[in-house]
Amino acid sequence: MPVTDVRQDLDNLTLTITADFAAPVERIWQVYADPRQLEKVWGPPTYPATVVDHDLTPGGHTTYFMTGPEGDKHAGYWQITAVDEPTSFAFVDGFADSDFTPNPAMPVSENVFTFAEHDGGTHATYVSTYESAEALQQVLDMGVIEGASSAINQIDDLVAA
Repeated sequence: MPVTDVRQDLDNLTLTITADFAAPVERIWQVYADPRQLEKVWGPPTYPATVVDHDLTPGGHTTYFMTGPEGDKHAGYWQITAVDEPTSFAFVDGFADSDFTPNPAMPVSENVFTFAEHDGGTHATYVSTYESAEALQQVLDMGVIEGASSAINQIDDLVAA
């Protein structure tokens, strides 16, 4: 399993996931840069993602939805804030209505994903920062740790294919 550590910090409003992959940084970068590859790993196995739009450039947007086992759809968006290809990117991630309008009733996180060479593979750090301890607790209660970990753990199979 690529995920090696998960830390939640209600004082600093962060959730940090670290993972190690047996693939070079450039290959892991492609997973996030290519919308068809991103679809295979953004949602957990029981909630696969469909990426509708994907522009991994500063100021760019990504829209997606995840489809649950009962056919229920859950939309979300990214607003890309920074890109340093192939080592990091930052984005705002939020929940959206079915037309991809941001849902202000749901938590929003600022995210920084970084990828560094490590023992011939890649060490990835995923940091999500929330607006409040309540927002972080809300996503924790929704199962973000289990969902994000199972999604990230799909990357090994994708890059091995």
